[in-house]
Amino acid sequence: MPPPNPLRDIPRYLAIFQSYIGARMYLVLALTILATLAEGIGIVMLLPLLKAIDGFDSGETTGVGAALQNILDRIGIADSLLGLLLLIAGFFLLKGAFMFLAQGYKAYLRGQLMRELKGRMYDDYSRMSYQYYASRDTGYFTNLINAQVQHFLTAFTSIIQFSAKTLMAIVYIGVALVVAWRFGVMALVVGGLIMAAFGVLNVYVRDLSRRSAAEASVLSKLMIQSLQSFKYLVATAQGDKPRKQTLKSIHRLTGYEIRSGIAKAFTSSVREPLIVVAILAVVIVQLLWFNQPLAAILVSIVLFKRGLDAILQMQTTLQATLSKIGSVEKVQEEFERQRQVREPEGGIEIGPLEEGVRFESVSFRYGADQDTVLKDISLEIAHLQSVALVGESGAGKSTLVDMLTLMLKPVAGRILIDDVPADQIRLSSWRRQIGYVAQETVVFNDTIANNICMWAGDTSSDEVLMGRVREAARQAHIAHFIESLPDGFDTEVGDRGMRLSGGQRQRLFIARELFKRPRLLILDEATSALDTESEQEIQKSIDELRGKMTVVIIAHRLSTVRNVDRIYVLDQGRIVEQGDYELLRNDESTRFAQLVAMQEL
Repeated sequence: MPPPNPLRDIPRYLAIFQSYIGARMYLVLALTILATLAEGIGIVMLLPLLKAIDGFDSGETTGVGAALQNILDRIGIADSLLGLLLLIAGFFLLKGAFMFLAQGYKAYLRGQLMRELKGRMYDDYSRMSYQYYASRDTGYFTNLINAQVQHFLTAFTSIIQFSAKTLMAIVYIGVALVVAWRFGVMALVVGGLIMAAFGVLNVYVRDLSRRSAAEASVLSKLMIQSLQSFKYLVATAQGDKPRKQTLKSIHRLTGYEIRSGIAKAFTSSVREPLIVVAILAVVIVQLLWFNQPLAAILVSIVLFKRGLDAILQMQTTLQATLSKIGSVEKVQEEFERQRQVREPEGGIEIGPLEEGVRFESVSFRYGADQDTVLKDISLEIAHLQSVALVGESGAGKSTLVDMLTLMLKPVAGRILIDDVPADQIRLSSWRRQIGYVAQETVVFNDTIANNICMWAGDTSSDEVLMGRVREAARQAHIAHFIESLPDGFDTEVGDRGMRLSGGQRQRLFIARELFKRPRLLILDEATSALDTESEQEIQKSIDELRGKMTVVIIAHRLSTVRNVDRIYVLDQGRIVEQGDYELLRNDESTRFAQLVAMQEL
């Protein structure tokens, strides 16, 4: 079975690019054709120019030469050397203008394509299902949206150049066929043989590109994991272990790049010798066997050289395209996959929470081949009530909260929000009402003020906004610390808040959610990173929220749930008990009482 010919896939690749920026990409090719035609006419104008030079053997004027002579006679410059030179210069200036327009518009389209790709990918990632997100690592996503998209853009530039060179070759050879058909035929034969000879190399380069795109994702994952674990790896002197894996990936990736570079070097190095040898062979054939006049030979040589050079540049640009085509395929596959894993949502825009949330016989598992994580869960979270979910690690508390935010969908049963089934709700209308303080703090590399208000406006000029920021900070018991800093609320916190302590990051996180004034506040181990004094202060803030908003608390420290309205005790994915704190604690037979006893409360 013959190897696949990448040339056959060029229309498919062009269709991919066209799906993002439309048919306007072909305007670049139209301008290129006009530029090439202008240059071709300028070259053919050498025939009457050479005839106008005294003593130059131009042979009998026939064919295209005669047609040109008639046109120039009508214009009145057939015998004017200066007029002919100016006309030729005009055609080449016209060629330059068309090429400028083509190259400039190509740069504009590349920018438009980058905006379309990155914007669409960001939007797709913001709408993908949580389960798909959890099945991938951060390196996978960052590699795609940065490195692979950049290679996608390079491939776009290369394939446009390839298409342009193809059209240029066709125009040059077409003109050569008109001027001296034997030259045109020879150019076609030589060009076809060259492209066929490079066919195997093209298949090899495309295979390297696909391997390189896959390996880049692996390397991105390893690099990000190492950077995120920097403190731990350095503190425990374990950096050598991930370093070995990273270096192996680097060696594989550089190996692919080196081999691709060698293939490119080979193509570039043989281009000029091939052109020279082909021209010499054609001149010898024309002079010895066909006895062509010198003027026609010289003009045909120029056209032949231009056509052959365009064919060889076709190979160079095709190779450049194929060296990045793995990224094009990877990005395209990701967009197609995103259409399949997008979060399904309904069309009902729900208003502010008024009645509450109800789970009716809800079950959930992460995959068809995995165990059920939540089993027949029925519970109610009434409006303006505080509810605690307690149980040992792995009991299903965090999974239940993920279902409360509609990040996960039940495999059985249903969830109702104000009596509206969750699968009929427009997700954003519900999630805008949620404040969520997770176990892992989310802090942005920006000022404290912007971290609290999430860029809701300019806090330096909006006094009302700044007042809300300060109030949220006071509620989270971090205002005193912020005001003691030299830059106060304008202090930059660093990447992931690394300039703050763990407790300060947690309180900043809480301040952001309180600033939001949510209808439902979820606290997932919100006080786990705080010292005892800070925990008590935060607990006061939480207690003050009773009756003002609906609160759901996940807690291992059972002292933090003393004042909630209702406690649900989970064990191995089931609700085994429910009631208020005193009721459950005072009954020594309950699972909750056993948990309290273990914490010596």
